[in-house]
Amino acid sequence: MAESLGLHFFNQLYTDYNLRFVRFANSYVRNITVAEDIVTEAFVAYWENRNNLSENSNIPAYVLTIIRNKCLNYLQQQKIHNEILDNIQAHSNWVLDMQISTLEACNPEALFSSEVQKIIDDTLASLPEKTLEVFIMSRYKNMSHKEIAEALQITTKGVEFHITKALAQLRKNLKDYTFIFLILFLYNNH
Repeated sequence: MAESLGLHFFNQLYTDYNLRFVRFANSYVRNITVAEDIVTEAFVAYWENRNNLSENSNIPAYVLTIIRNKCLNYLQQQKIHNEILDNIQAHSNWVLDMQISTLEACNPEALFSSEVQKIIDDTLASLPEKTLEVFIMSRYKNMSHKEIAEALQITTKGVEFHITKALAQLRKNLKDYTFIFLILFLYNNH
């Protein structure tokens, strides 16, 4: 009998407050489906905890408190989600800015100037034989690290070591031509 009265009270509570609660939740979360889910979860939470409440509890206020807390949780999660998206967007914008500034700084005449070519030639000539061979296969023959490793019978880590060594020397020697170094050697990475 008590369970029947409890169910009758619950049904009446749902009938009287469901639409109001959904409107309340939706006014904050701005998504009717989410608002309906929050209200449904709040009613379920009330039903599951109804025996723990005192007889003089304000049940609509209790359910509304659950809804308020669930809305707060939802909005805080949305805020975190938006911050993550903002960080991703900021990083993407930074990459675009770098690409734009590098391209703006690019002087095609300087790219093919004899001075730059001499620095590159001298740097490559100063590299150890194996490093030079790996670098040429990677950057001029467009071979993958795996293909180079198989051809020279070394590990891919060994290939990476030689390429890193060659790039470090080129970066150092082309320090006055950073944009040329970036265009010629870094954006061609396997």
